[in-house]
Amino acid sequence: MLKLLNNDMAKNDNIGSSVNLIGPGTVIKGDIDTNGDIRIDGSIDGTIKVKGKLVIGNTGKITGDIQCQNAEVFGEIQGQIGVSELLSLKASAKLNGDIVTNKLSIEPGAVFSGTCKMGAVIKGIHQTEKPNLVAEKMA
Repeated sequence: MLKLLNNDMAKNDNIGSSVNLIGPGTVIKGDIDTNGDIRIDGSIDGTIKVKGKLVIGNTGKITGDIQCQNAEVFGEIQGQIGVSELLSLKASAKLNGDIVTNKLSIEPGAVFSGTCKMGAVIKGIHQTEKPNLVAEKMA
């Protein structure tokens, strides 16, 4: 199992502001867990947990569950996605799976097949456990 970790590696106070990039043509089979932001233009087969912003580029393809704070999707997702703030599906996006998010933006041309629960807080988004896409109503 592959894990990209951004904690304690550099003992840097700005660790939450780090940006990760998975380039086009890169294939990763395993989980990704990061405290910073990440852009994926390659292919990931596994669970993704991002405490910052996730961008899936036009060539990006994810097969697995995702949890993040914010997300912009231009590419493809096969799996569930939980976003604690804003999920933005761009015109080229293709999502086959369920969504749990606080706010959702879908551009004309985006393809979405699944269920959507909005106005929710993602339980366990800052935990290191397996993704839990159960929604709780905001208090």
